[in-house]
Amino acid sequence: MHPGIDDLSDLTESQLDDKITQLSRYYHFTPNADVKRQLVLVLEEYKLELETRRMQAKKKMQQDSDNDLDNLINIS
Repeated sequence: MHPGIDDLSDLTESQLDDKITQLSRYYHFTPNADVKRQLVLVLEEYKLELETRRMQAKKKMQQDSDNDLDNLINIS
């Protein structure tokens, strides 16, 4: 984890999206190569967190969907 980033679990997905957008703008406008490298590291952390959350949500939806189908089939 990048030392400039606090706990990302406190942020909502919308806030993560906003941070990614904002940092991407900074990346494109800064001429400093060192700053760009740090921005890339921070952006990757935010993107990874967002992707992880979305994958977990998708997995949970699939599990919930599977459980719903099990309830429809009554074998007695």
